[in-house]
Formats: sequence, C-alpha cells, structure tokens
Amino acid sequence: MTVMDQSRIDALLHFYETLTPARVTDFGFYYAEDAYFKDPFNEVNRIEDIREIFARMFRKVMDPRFVISERVGDADGLFLVWNMNFRMKSCKPQKRLVIRGVSHLRMRDDGKVTYHRDYWDTGEELYAKLPLIGGAVRFLRRAVS
Repeated sequence: MTVMDQSRIDALLHFYETLTPARVTDFGFYYAEDAYFKDPFNEVNRIEDIREIFARMFRKVMDPRFVISERVGDADGLFLVWNMNFRMKSCKPQKRLVIRGVSHLRMRDDGKVTYHRDYWDTGEELYAKLPLIGGAVRFLRRAVS
C-alpha cells in the first residue's frame, strides 16, 4: 500500500468518525457516483441514495457516532470493525445504545469507495434493545438456542 493509499484510508475513516448531519453532503469526496451500499435495511447504488440513508439516520436517532476499533486490508479491500453509539429519539432518549458491526469496502484507483457492505445482527444489536419487542426477541433467541 502506498502512502497515498494510506492517507486516503485515514481521511475516509476520519470522515466516518466525525460524521455530522452537515457533512452528509461530503460523501461525494469519498464515494463514487455509482457506489454500491448494502446494510440490513437498505441496498442502493447511487451516491444520492447513500446520502439519504445517512441523513435519515440523523433524523431518527440522536448523537450517532461511529468508533472504528480495527481495520484490516488496504485500498483494494478493507474491513472495518466499528461501534455505532447513539440514543433513540422515540424511547428512553437518555440511554446510550451501541450497535457493533463490520463494513467491507472496496475502492477504485482514485481512492473513492465503490462498494460498501455493512454486516451487523439486527436482532441482537437493535431489536432486542427496543422496549416493546425486545422481550419477545430475547425469548425467541433463548428458545431456539
């Protein structure tokens, strides 16, 4: 990996960790126009749609913050281990929650992301923590394990 590749990766990781609603428009500095993005709830391949996914995140939760704890790979293929810390607007807004996940990224020669796939367990990391359905999710997990 060249120094340039490393600086592009460092800039991208800094972008994720300092993302704010105002900076959602900056995805174009880091992502290709036809970048593919998939997570447990979305699958898109346009930069406008990726911006909207993150803008919606800021509308639905309070104080989301990504903390990247590990990275493996290089500009050809990168895996990021992360925590997303946040508070729900709709219930118990004083309680901080954490979603733990992994992202797989691929970049083209100019360093822009062309592929972004997030992996995280919606049952354990989200649904089990919600007041109304959390108990049912935890019961089902115990019943099938």
